[in-house]
Amino acid sequence: MSSNAVDVQTVAGSVASVDMSVWGLVAQSDIVVKFVMLLLVASSFWCWAIVYSKWSSYRRMRYKSDMFEKAFRSSNGFKTLYGRINKKDPGSAMAAMFVEGMKEAKNSPTKLQKKADSEILNQYKERIYNTLHRVKHNYLEKMENNLIILATVGSAAPFIGLFGTVWGIVNSFQAIAATKNTTLAVVAPGIAEALLATAIGLFAAIPAVVFYNLFSNEIRKVSGKLEEYASELSATLAYSED
Repeated sequence: MSSNAVDVQTVAGSVASVDMSVWGLVAQSDIVVKFVMLLLVASSFWCWAIVYSKWSSYRRMRYKSDMFEKAFRSSNGFKTLYGRINKKDPGSAMAAMFVEGMKEAKNSPTKLQKKADSEILNQYKERIYNTLHRVKHNYLEKMENNLIILATVGSAAPFIGLFGTVWGIVNSFQAIAATKNTTLAVVAPGIAEALLATAIGLFAAIPAVVFYNLFSNEIRKVSGKLEEYASELSATLAYSED
C-alpha cells in the first residue's frame, strides 16, 4: 500500500511539474504543431477582420438603400430624383440601377416617335432590364468579395487542427516508446498539445461558418430585392414618357 501511495505521489508530482497552461503547452509543442496553431490563429484574426469589414459595409449599404427607396417611392418625377443623385457615386445598388436606367431612358422609343410599336417597346424594356441586371450583378460581386475566405477557413480549419492533433499524438507515442514509460507525466503533455490544436481549429472554423451563412443569406435577400426593383424600374421606364 505504501509503495503504491509513493508511486501515485511521484506521478502526481511529475505531472504538476509540467506547465499545463495554454501558453505552456504552446511553448512545449513540436515545431509542426506550433506552425499549425500559428496558421489557425492567423486565419481566425483574418476572418474576424473580414467579418467586421463586411458587417460595417452591409449596414451602410442597407441604410443608403433604404434612404433611396424612400426617396424613389415618394418622388414626384424621375427627372427630379435623377438630378439629386451623385452620378459618380450613387451610394447604393438601387441608386446605381436608377442612374443607369435613366441613361437608357434618354433613347426611349416614345421620345423618338409619337407612337412606338409594342415589339419595339418590349425590346427596349429588355435592354433596360439587361442594363439594370448588369449593375445588380456588379454590386452582388462586391458583396461576395472575400466570402470565399470565410468558407475556406470554415471548412479547412478543423482538418488543419486535426492534422496538428494527429502529429502531436504521434509524438506522444514516440515519447512513450523512447522512455518506455506510460505514466501521465509522459503522456498528458503531448495529448494536451494535440487536443489544443483541434480546439484552435474549431475556434477559427465555427465563427467563419456562422458569419458566412449570415452574409450569404443577406446577399440572397438583397439579390431578390434588386431583382424585383429591376423588373419594376425597367417596365416603368420603358413605357414612361417623362
